[in-house]
Amino acid sequence: MPVFALLLIGVIAELAVIIAVGQAIGALWTILLLIAVSMAGVALLRRQGTRTLSAFTEGVRTGRAPVPEMADGVLIAIASALILFPGFISDVAALVLLFPPTRAAIRKRLLARSAARTRVVRHDVVDGEVVTGEPIIIDARVIEQRRPGDN
Repeated sequence: MPVFALLLIGVIAELAVIIAVGQAIGALWTILLLIAVSMAGVALLRRQGTRTLSAFTEGVRTGRAPVPEMADGVLIAIASALILFPGFISDVAALVLLFPPTRAAIRKRLLARSAARTRVVRHDVVDGEVVTGEPIIIDARVIEQRRPGDN
């Protein structure tokens, strides 16, 4: 239900802004402005999408983990959905996501939050079973399995 409420609030806000702009500059100019902003967004979307895809490909080719490029891809996908939604608020939000400096700042915060929520657990496989902790290895054989917190 909260998603539906947010979408409903978004639609009402978009309509209110479109009506306000239409009353200020006229209906025809409002429609032309909506079309122009959407066309600029689509052009920027194509350009930034191509750059991100080539940076992702280069990262994979060089053996580097393309985490920033994947985050950029997600943000560009969100921007493309916002561009398709007619209205000034969604178009401005999409342009913020498509503009490289603001997208980099959003990506940095997104990756920092993701890293803070992620817990890395080391797992080993011994004789086909997954075990955790650090094994004591002598002559490349596991003699004893230590559990975290054991001394």
